Amino acid sequence: MEGDEFAVGCHLSVKTSLGDEIDGQIITFDRPSNILVIQEGSKAGAKCNIRLLKANYIKEFTLLGKGEDPLDVKKCYLDLNSIQAREESAVRQAEIEVERIGIGVTPEAQGIFDALSKTLPVRWDRTVIVVMNEVRVSSPYLSENVTGGTSAANERVKKVLEHERKRLQARAPGQ
Repeated sequence: MEGDEFAVGCHLSVKTSLGDEIDGQIITFDRPSNILVIQEGSKAGAKCNIRLLKANYIKEFTLLGKGEDPLDVKKCYLDLNSIQAREESAVRQAEIEVERIGIGVTPEAQGIFDALSKTLPVRWDRTVIVVMNEVRVSSPYLSENVTGGTSAANERVKKVLEHERKRLQARAPGQ
């Protein structure tokens, strides 16, 4: 795959070793990373899909023709606001998911946290599960380790905790 095959503007039909078939125009080829950037769809004014493809996964390709630079600023439009909003949303979601993972806790403790989080707002305070910002569940995460909060909140957490422990014990023998 040397020479002009991956020149900017070329139209290719690509079959990957993973079974994907991609038709599009080359936006760029980065030799150091061996990544080919292809713009799928070519109708004027239509939205296009951009694919990043590691060239190692190309099983075969056909050069369909040569075209103009697809990134010609007079013909190209990227909705940067939309792209930035999607990136910010993905980062926020990743941060939320990271906060839900306990550090230095057992898989059982994480399972209890996950179960509590289905019905109640929870967060980690090191290895302590904090429920509704008032009830605390400490290791080994049994009913007698539930402290704080109103008696109603405390009882609710104990009930959910006991139910989850029974569910975990019922699953354990079958694993």
